[in-house]
Amino acid sequence: MQPVALIIGITGQDGAYLARLLLDKGYRVIGAIRRSSTLTLPRLVELDIVDRIEMRALELHELPSIIRLLRETKATEVYNLGGQSSVQVSFEQPIYTGETVGLGTLRLLEAIRLAGGQARLFQASSSEIFGQMEACMVNEASPMHPRSPYGVAKLYAHWSLVNYREAHDLYAVSGLMFNHESPLRGMDFVTRKITATLAQLACGSQTVLRLGNVDAQRDWGFAGDFVEAMWRMMQGEKPQDYVVASGQLHSVRDWVNRAAQAVGFDLVWEGEGVAEKAYERQSGRELVIIDRQFYRPSEPHALIGDASQARHKLDWHPKIDFDGLVEMMVQRDYDRAKAGGDWF
Repeated sequence: MQPVALIIGITGQDGAYLARLLLDKGYRVIGAIRRSSTLTLPRLVELDIVDRIEMRALELHELPSIIRLLRETKATEVYNLGGQSSVQVSFEQPIYTGETVGLGTLRLLEAIRLAGGQARLFQASSSEIFGQMEACMVNEASPMHPRSPYGVAKLYAHWSLVNYREAHDLYAVSGLMFNHESPLRGMDFVTRKITATLAQLACGSQTVLRLGNVDAQRDWGFAGDFVEAMWRMMQGEKPQDYVVASGQLHSVRDWVNRAAQAVGFDLVWEGEGVAEKAYERQSGRELVIIDRQFYRPSEPHALIGDASQARHKLDWHPKIDFDGLVEMMVQRDYDRAKAGGDWF
């Protein structure tokens, strides 16, 4: 029997890569989108899969509509990648973030239970649930102390899933996903902002790259690798949560330097704090400015994900390293800038 996957959040970066992976594995793929969404699907178009996906309307604040969609599609696997996904935006819209990320997941769990409990659920959790820790290495047993409304909402979703798994015997798993990027990442994320702006600068733009704390550090991986881990988590005999991470730490400054090098800029940094700037060595042109408005009210500690359980039990290994990821993104943005094409 053909497996049926329902992807909530299919229009995003992870949803697009996951859809392609599942289609290649022979799944029938159904994408759930909000009724209010305009049907523009640039990421699915870019991966050349938009015509192979069934689109259905879904509102995560309407429990009856979730139950109805589960019953109509007979989904065997549900991937919840939806909800407000920006940490920065969550400080500005904490209630909306809690509603879509936290309560949206709870309604989905309840809908699966009421629809018979047969569908398996993957919940995209986040390293933001750990937040403040003494140790820098994080695994599945690490204590959780989120430092943003987004992290708090993800933690609520995570514990809701654990509760439903234990109380109602659902096959539900939480992927404790560290930061993962790609050429399909939205422009509201700092990594894509860096690669897109530097690519435009390399093509003659007169703009300047404005950033906040360039010394903030993250464990970054490639989204295309991470969706492979999602699928593997859903194939087990028993549900288990896993940390998914590259296991390497890099700073925002590292992103800037590597992306600049990839498009031919030799950056020189000078100054400190908000007075710091970076200019191109040969021309002396100012390319990067530190802007206080882009600092977050609070930062999580620099955390590294320990994905040894995923490596051991799922046989999952990331294929793209940090340099390869940055080069992939900036090259794609350079091609877009040179062609004068659409941005997302």
